[in-house]
Amino acid sequence: MIRDEYDTMSAPVQIGTTLASAASEAARRSAAHIARLQKPEGEWCAELTADSTLESDYILFQLWLYPPVNGVWHPQTRAQVDKAAQSILRRQLRDGGFNIYKEGPSEINASVKAYFALKLAGIAMDDSRMVRLRERIMAMGGIQAANSYVKINLSLFDLYPREHCPSIPPEVALLPFNVLYQMSSWSRTIVVPLAIVHSADPHRPVPAGFNLDELWDPSVSPSFRLNRQIGWRNLFLTIDRLLKWWERSGSKAVRRIAVERAKNWMLERLDRSDGLGAIYPPMMYSVMALDVLGFAPNHPLRVEALRQFDALMVDDGERFFIQPCFSPVWDTAIAAYAIGRSGYETSTLGPAADWLLEREIRGKGDWSVKRPDTEPSGWAFFYKNDHSPDIDDTAMVMLALSEARGADSEAQRTCHQRALNWLLALQSKDGGWAAFDADNNWEFLSHVPFADHNAMLDPTCPDITGRVLEALGAHGLTRDHRAVRRGVEYLIKHQEQDGSWYGRWGVAYIYGTCFALRGLAAAGEDDREAHVLRGGEWLRCIQNADGGWGESCASYDNEAFTPGASTYSQTAWAILGLIAGGDFSSRSVQHGIEYLLETQRPDGSWGEELATGTGFPKVFYLNYHMYKDYFPLLALSAYVKAQAG
Repeated sequence: MIRDEYDTMSAPVQIGTTLASAASEAARRSAAHIARLQKPEGEWCAELTADSTLESDYILFQLWLYPPVNGVWHPQTRAQVDKAAQSILRRQLRDGGFNIYKEGPSEINASVKAYFALKLAGIAMDDSRMVRLRERIMAMGGIQAANSYVKINLSLFDLYPREHCPSIPPEVALLPFNVLYQMSSWSRTIVVPLAIVHSADPHRPVPAGFNLDELWDPSVSPSFRLNRQIGWRNLFLTIDRLLKWWERSGSKAVRRIAVERAKNWMLERLDRSDGLGAIYPPMMYSVMALDVLGFAPNHPLRVEALRQFDALMVDDGERFFIQPCFSPVWDTAIAAYAIGRSGYETSTLGPAADWLLEREIRGKGDWSVKRPDTEPSGWAFFYKNDHSPDIDDTAMVMLALSEARGADSEAQRTCHQRALNWLLALQSKDGGWAAFDADNNWEFLSHVPFADHNAMLDPTCPDITGRVLEALGAHGLTRDHRAVRRGVEYLIKHQEQDGSWYGRWGVAYIYGTCFALRGLAAAGEDDREAHVLRGGEWLRCIQNADGGWGESCASYDNEAFTPGASTYSQTAWAILGLIAGGDFSSRSVQHGIEYLLETQRPDGSWGEELATGTGFPKVFYLNYHMYKDYFPLLALSAYVKAQAG
């Protein structure tokens, strides 16, 4: 049963206390700033940035697309490579290496990629920046210490021995038990085109004399080694050896069938999507796959695939960088929800609702392999990727639509019902929700040799489970509903010993604790329950002296909360979590609100440079450039409403 949410639209609350009044005024300025960022079509879409590996891979991709002739790049390619190289160099650390998040330590994969890209761009080996980078790489174990994807990419140009790279066979598309769909959504969109490329065994040219010999540590084996323990790793390494034999001596007919199946899978997902997976790595690999499959450079499919990839580039004359993807649905949903909760700038909500409603996905995607009888619905993170609506975005859109009214009320109501049913159907057996699929938990797949990107699976997590419970609650589902009860039980079971919750898609325990507490509150959990009290006490215990909250990406490496400098997004998450847990008057909350008030800019915005978004824990982090604005707006609005009783 869906309540009539249109009768509960938020409105500004008039209160008398000084801090609450100041918070209300700050919320008004914040909402006005966010409103100015809305695009004419009704959506919001901020820049999304990451580390230097994107620009490094861009240079590698240019080598694939436009190899130098007699050592000389085409002038247009030369200009792009130079811009990318300068973008990389601006982020070099004092010790010579490159990190994967601001203020983080040098990281081997980012450093090896940067060295390759900079050397290819023409930076001399005796340049002091290259000398320091090479020394740092060697101190971290040399090129052999890089992960599988770095080695596989380099092997395409014979810069790392192919026999020492893990096999990625196209036969994965033929395996029974839907093995391909037991991988995470993003992994299968990477694996399939890369398997096609791998099967062709390309040996792409590099400039004469170009190599990476100086990065090799002679004391370290270049290959994977069996260990003495019996386990999945040894089994998969043995299978990898068998696969290498198969590639040399196996059935060519089976290989042709596998490549054809993989090709058809990829081509189907290039349709109804802004590039394969609508994210950087598979978009790049799909162009490579089309090349080895024999698609001409002017073939419409290849032209469009490359155009979608190039659209990720930001080159405005002053800045040059590559975005990992676009985030319009995510940004629009959170911005609209924050504005709706504030009660200010509500004229933006109608266009936002209409824009979101138009992008409901009505065709079946990969999720339907496990839920074939569920009516399609949901939203993707991107402008378009009909094959992969995700649960987190769908829940966030449903929260936004509980605040925003589109032009066609009846169409919106039926959309709500479809989306709710879709969310309920995607609940996993353990009671939680994951990002794209249900029950994506074949843990042993994490041990395959090419799974060292730490994202082979899409397990359920507290942050998404909490947001889904919040969305269900906003549409009238209570603890009487079995799915809500199971979601609450999941969150209680997955609370950490210190009282926090793990956050998979935001950094890290502050994010998870915020949305777990909000989900519990939306489900009607009593704020006197021990798990709620423990969550709130944990948030109060980790507050910084300046009144804000901050957490380093190193929390994922340490598998425990690691404090960091205060950020506005993480401060907002902590305040939202505390208020959801029943605390809206402690000194912790007051100091957090004061921190946001004191740091707000005159135009209503905040400034934030640290990454607080998570792509792959321990591997890839994101800076969502609107997190610093719409989450503080939500926190200020929640505080104002709490003070009003």
